[in-house]
This record gives sequence, C-alpha cells and structure tokens, in this order.
Amino acid sequence: MTGDAGAVTVEAALAISSIVVVLVLCLGALVTVTSYVRCIDAAREGARLTALGDVGALDLARRVGPPGARVTVSRTEDVVTVRVEASSPLPGLTVAASAVAAVEPSDE
Repeated sequence: MTGDAGAVTVEAALAISSIVVVLVLCLGALVTVTSYVRCIDAAREGARLTALGDVGALDLARRVGPPGARVTVSRTEDVVTVRVEASSPLPGLTVAASAVAAVEPSDE
C-alpha cells in the first residue's frame, strides 16, 4: 500500500466544497443585481413623483427599493435628484442608484 488511499476522498471533498462556494457566490451576485435593479426603479419613481410635487414620493421610493434601503432627495430650483442605496448580501458591497428629474411647474 502506497499511502494515498484516501486521496480520492479528499479530492472529492475539496471539489464539492468548491462547487458549493461558487454556487453561494453566484446566488449572492444574483441577489445583488436584483437589489440594484430595485434601487434603479425606486430612484426613478422617487425622482419622477418628487418632480411632480407628490408628498408621498419618499415613502413610495422606500417601498419600491430593497429592504433597508436609504433614500435621499436633493432638490435645486429646477432639478430633483433621488439616490437609493442598499447593502448587498455580499460582504463589503453596497449598491446604489440615482435618478434626476426636472421639476414640473406648479399650477399655482
């Protein structure tokens, strides 16, 4: 006996654990992309509704965005910018999106 009788078992264990790590990373990437798309949607809707003067725009952007997202609104005289930022399940990664809309003139 040469002493490498358990080599196949060790190689199989390493291969299976490597496959599991790759699958977990792929799943984390998929969830991160989904969160990013939700940030884009929330920023766009928040900017559009804020530009129209809707007072519930910030709440809607929070509902559309991913759970725990931070929504910030900045407004100048003629432009509204909404930024939505959320943490990712992948460590150390944050996803964010911004949208800009021209302020609509009021009817007054």
